[in-house]
Amino acid sequence: MTIPLEPSSKLLPSSISEFSNLITVVVIAATVAFSCNYVFTSLNHQSIPFCDTNPDFDHSLSDFCEPCPLNGVCQEGKLECAHGYRRLGNLCVEDSNINEAAKKLSKLVERLLCEEYAQYSCTGTGTGTVWVQGNQLWEKVNESKIMDEYGLNEAVYAHAMERAMEALRKVLETRLNDHGIEELKCPASLVLHYTPVSCQIQQWILEHALLLVPACALLLGCTFLLLKLRQRYYLSVRAEQIYHEACDVLEEKAVSARSGTHEPWVVASLLRDHFLSPKERKDPILWKKVVQLIQEDSRLERYPKMVKGECKVVWEWQVEGSLSSSGKRKKAKESRLASGQHAEVSPQQRNWPWKAKEPVKAEL
Repeated sequence: MTIPLEPSSKLLPSSISEFSNLITVVVIAATVAFSCNYVFTSLNHQSIPFCDTNPDFDHSLSDFCEPCPLNGVCQEGKLECAHGYRRLGNLCVEDSNINEAAKKLSKLVERLLCEEYAQYSCTGTGTGTVWVQGNQLWEKVNESKIMDEYGLNEAVYAHAMERAMEALRKVLETRLNDHGIEELKCPASLVLHYTPVSCQIQQWILEHALLLVPACALLLGCTFLLLKLRQRYYLSVRAEQIYHEACDVLEEKAVSARSGTHEPWVVASLLRDHFLSPKERKDPILWKKVVQLIQEDSRLERYPKMVKGECKVVWEWQVEGSLSSSGKRKKAKESRLASGQHAEVSPQQRNWPWKAKEPVKAEL
């Protein structure tokens, strides 16, 4: 029998409909084969029990059982995950709700302890505490309603508290009191993060008091000295200004007195009350400087005189002296007023009544 070298054309689909039927048959066969394989594998895998977590278990039989996963408890071939874990296939994975609750509990406990310690270190009067018992602490924590927030039952919430305590023992300081009750304390490194700014400033001042006291004393001394120098300079400038204005008035009085209309002198106290503001009159040093400048001027004469039955000190410009200084001072005064350097003039000075042609009233 002769075997043909080429396949017969009848073995291949001769039309599009036959080709579609062939593709459909192949897809159905592959799907059935994959499904049978998956079912067989699943049934075979589920039939393998978990190895017991008993320490006396014979590990030579591990080929016939599934190893018990981490954080799981296996007994009689069945797997049960520990508190805080849930089963995912053949593994025990961490419960995210318990993990978040434990983190929030640990953070809440840390804040309560550190704020108590910070209050105690700030006040120092016993209003805060350093060591806090664990049972008292959890009573405050239970008021936060974390169990209701995450929808946890009491057993899971207790496990979250245990996990929070495990994390806190690595951060906080712990000890047992005389009654065997565990107490917790916030370390000094964490207290600084919970201390108010006002308290930090107060503590810093107390720690550096030995340096701050002399520094403040030196600063106050320098400030006082600068204020005294500034006051001296102001009094000197103001006294010189009043002195020049008084000289102008006395010189005008002396020139106008030549006509014989009024006296050439002016009562010193009247000049004082005219040039000085009510506030300046309270400082006797200013007028003393003006009097000193008047005494040093040889063109001015000071002498007592009876005015209306009272002895008054009067000032008089000596007519024989140079009269050109008045014009120069007036020009200088006008230039100072134009440049804004002249001190403020009182309303009385703006309306100075002693003109050259007016009579002088010597009484106070």
